[in-house]
Amino acid sequence: MNLLHISDMHFGPRHWHGSSKLLLEKLNSYAPDIVVNTGDNTTDALESEFEAAGKFLKSIDCDHIVSIAGNHDKRNMRSAEYFRQYIDDIEVIRPLDREKCAKKNIFLDANANGLKEHFTDINFLKSIIIDGVSLLVVCLDSCELYEDNGLADREMLRAVSHAIGKASYDRVILLNHHSILDTDSDPLFNSRIVIEFVIENNIEHVFCGHTHQLSVMSATDLYRKHSFTQYKNGSLSSVNTPDDTNMFLYFENFGSQEMVIHVVRVIVEGESLKFEEELISPT
Repeated sequence: MNLLHISDMHFGPRHWHGSSKLLLEKLNSYAPDIVVNTGDNTTDALESEFEAAGKFLKSIDCDHIVSIAGNHDKRNMRSAEYFRQYIDDIEVIRPLDREKCAKKNIFLDANANGLKEHFTDINFLKSIIIDGVSLLVVCLDSCELYEDNGLADREMLRAVSHAIGKASYDRVILLNHHSILDTDSDPLFNSRIVIEFVIENNIEHVFCGHTHQLSVMSATDLYRKHSFTQYKNGSLSSVNTPDDTNMFLYFENFGSQEMVIHVVRVIVEGESLKFEEELISPT
């Protein structure tokens, strides 16, 4: 199984001004079995930005593209509607007990005018068959409406775990916008409960973005004897943020002893792009 990981495209004023044609040509040259996109598709969650991001994603030559929302995608009370309209029309997981949800603005006022969707958390599962192997992709919303810091809702983690328990699969991965193993100035405040969620559901691979910095790190719980690896991607959005690390990651033979990670750095030169590639062998 070959996997392509992209993140933090920030369509809108933070996306580069040049054409995306060269980037799409490069992404499509890898012919991945699955593409995972770990959020911040937009800059300010405007409808036009969601539309541009969705058009770009649909131009990637892959049958299985799984995207989640990032903190920038939740700066609009219509974020959940726009995500489903332009990115992916998924069926979100609802809380088992609405009264136990603690995340701010997880439910909007039912009297808010013009809204089709008053539930703002975007958690879902996708089951994908690749070469006869059933892969369950767990998509967790670590973002609060109108906030850059992350916060996972404990009741939603319980609901997602309940859905995982009813699913049938051979392998499982997690997509989560905020890192759970390291941090930055806008961290996931309660990462501990997400780590507990990872251990409880026997998840061994976690993909995230948010910080615009590459890291690949593993953690082991010696007491519960569970290990997992987190792959944190850079961005595709450096037009006005020169310290970002612009890149995407390609995993050849993902999850096997022969896995090789291709770190493909993207250098923006006016309206043109240049690519530099290096290989990481985790074993």
